[in-house]
Amino acid sequence: MDINNKKLIKPPRLNGKNISDKRQELKDYFQQTSAEYESLFALINDDKAYYLRPELLRHPLIFYYGHTATFYINKLLLGKFIDQRINGKLEAICAVGVDEMSWDDLSSEHYDWPSVDEVRVYRKQVLVLIEKLIDTMELVLPIKQNSLAWVILMGCEHERIHIETSSVIMRMLPLTYLTANEYWPTCTETGIAPDNELIQVNGQNIVFGKPNSDDTFGWDNEYGHDEVTLDNFATSKYLVSNQEYLAFVEAKGYQQIQFWTAEGQQWLAFTQTTMPRFWHKRIADHGRQAYYQRNLLNEIPLPLNWPVEVNYLEAKAFCNWKSTGADTEGIRLPTESEWLCLRNQLSGDLVNWQQAPGNINLAFYASSCPVNKFVQGDGLYDIVGNVWQWTESSIDGFQGFEVHLLYDDFSTPTFDGKHNLIKGGSWASTGNEAIKHSRYAFRRHFFQHAGFRYVQSQQQPLPNLAPNHYETNADICRQLHAHYGAGRSAMPLVAKNYSQQIAEQVLASVDKYQITTQKCLDLGCSVGRASFILAPYFTHLDGVDFSAGYIRHGVNLQQGKSIRYTLENEGDIVDFHEIKLSDIDLLNSKSIHFSQGDASNLKSTLSGYDVILAQHVLEQSYEPRLFLQNVQQRLNANGLLIVVSNYHFTEQQAGKKTWLGGVKINGENVTGFEGLSAILAANFTLLEQQQLTRTLKVNRRNFELSFPHLTVWQLK
Repeated sequence: MDINNKKLIKPPRLNGKNISDKRQELKDYFQQTSAEYESLFALINDDKAYYLRPELLRHPLIFYYGHTATFYINKLLLGKFIDQRINGKLEAICAVGVDEMSWDDLSSEHYDWPSVDEVRVYRKQVLVLIEKLIDTMELVLPIKQNSLAWVILMGCEHERIHIETSSVIMRMLPLTYLTANEYWPTCTETGIAPDNELIQVNGQNIVFGKPNSDDTFGWDNEYGHDEVTLDNFATSKYLVSNQEYLAFVEAKGYQQIQFWTAEGQQWLAFTQTTMPRFWHKRIADHGRQAYYQRNLLNEIPLPLNWPVEVNYLEAKAFCNWKSTGADTEGIRLPTESEWLCLRNQLSGDLVNWQQAPGNINLAFYASSCPVNKFVQGDGLYDIVGNVWQWTESSIDGFQGFEVHLLYDDFSTPTFDGKHNLIKGGSWASTGNEAIKHSRYAFRRHFFQHAGFRYVQSQQQPLPNLAPNHYETNADICRQLHAHYGAGRSAMPLVAKNYSQQIAEQVLASVDKYQITTQKCLDLGCSVGRASFILAPYFTHLDGVDFSAGYIRHGVNLQQGKSIRYTLENEGDIVDFHEIKLSDIDLLNSKSIHFSQGDASNLKSTLSGYDVILAQHVLEQSYEPRLFLQNVQQRLNANGLLIVVSNYHFTEQQAGKKTWLGGVKINGENVTGFEGLSAILAANFTLLEQQQLTRTLKVNRRNFELSFPHLTVWQLK
């Protein structure tokens, strides 16, 4: 196969004139995406490799093989485009846990991984379902974010991200588990690297944000608007090569902690690293030690003219070392705005390129290639492609950022100041990853197919967007204020905080009915106050919520961090709030394990509880009956189920046939409590019930007031 004539992979445009043609274009892109993913995993020649963990901060590859298929089903169910699962167990275990987060449960003992053959069958079932949906769905052009076509595109782009991230994990597997083929060729051009030099770049006004009128799919963090004005600066002509970085290694750069940030020093102390992750030393043919580089499918003598691949901490340390020279003072990593200034030198974008301008989009190699192979812009090389480029910019939302409701944990968990943007794409970057407006970020100690270039600039402060780490999502802010807001309640005249009301009733019931207090599940825990109140009374407590946007705040509070959020005062006027557990006399309990989960499809490991508290999961679930029909399996003998609900079922959340109440059956009115009782009666005894008072502050003079129903049930 001639690798220089591979078909250029292009994502579908959102606009079009012919519905039939667009439908076929979507189907082709979906099939091509799935085939690319299968092709990558076909490199594995032994199913044992699916269960290894060469990167301890990631799940084994079996998770990722199943994850991209389960993503389609979970999002289609959430959007109510389908009404049943294919494999509930697999769709639970392969649902979340992609990025390394402090609250991810990455201990393998908590996972009963499926067999590879089970996942292979499942992927084929999903393929058939999605193809049928594409053939039969209503399609209106242009494709908009609330349409089924958008969800299918989201699934495609999500899978393309994992073509790249999975290939990084495979790159860490022993080579004996991989068999090369012609579709994934390694570059053979190796040699001495050119000397790097600084090229002058004229400053300009940089406008951030993917226009709403753009004709391609985008992730939520790409939209919005911001501006930064850049002074003139200089940038390296090439990406930093292995040869240029080798000088830092041989100058004992990894041992000189003055070049490393505090985070970098901690990482060095923990890992004892002395060279890039994909380098190692061994005895060469001439009998002396030499450096070698591990690529996806082979190991070769260190290719000096290829870009070095490191994490942010290493790239930052190199720049600090480099900037100690008389003529290199001020050397640092570029910001997002400076990279965009370079990107503006490159005309066009993936959807209108006739040929890839660099080593990107799987157009040339399944590896890096020489840093001086692809010239782009005004004498610069690899503005896009070859390897991703680390920046000094941590990711955050632009002004006007709005989370996409079907994937609320794609962007917001990274808006924490700990995830730095990578720009430009790598050889494996396809689809949205290869588009100018794409924005991806990773934790600074993470490895991707990522390297860096450097800039020299005297502009102070750095031309970054101002960090905005206040939570601004209105729903989350209202929950934070209701849970932790100043005063005894978020609303005047209401005597007690709502979470306190619930927790006190749980503890009273535990005491009254003499329940063992080993394990508790706080399901629908939101931002966590009830979990913190209950935790000291239980040996272990699981706090589970459907939304990562809520969970991450409980985690941060548990880690002793403060939480900042905004709340509308009046119109465009907002109040800024900051909270931490010590301010409200709550204990920072280490016995809580926060995680993301679907009440209607929980992991099998979430069981063996003495008490299950279900807070508003019935009305917020797309299938509340499933939870109630199976919950007894998760309780110990005589365990308590405490259900809190306002029984406010809506068709926006769940189809009417799934409602517990608020409907007529055989001409008779059935309330939510009656529907709840009918399901639980076979396995539970109702012990007591109580009305609670709940408030949510909308703004200074407006509150939402409701009177939820708390019921206590004991397993027979």
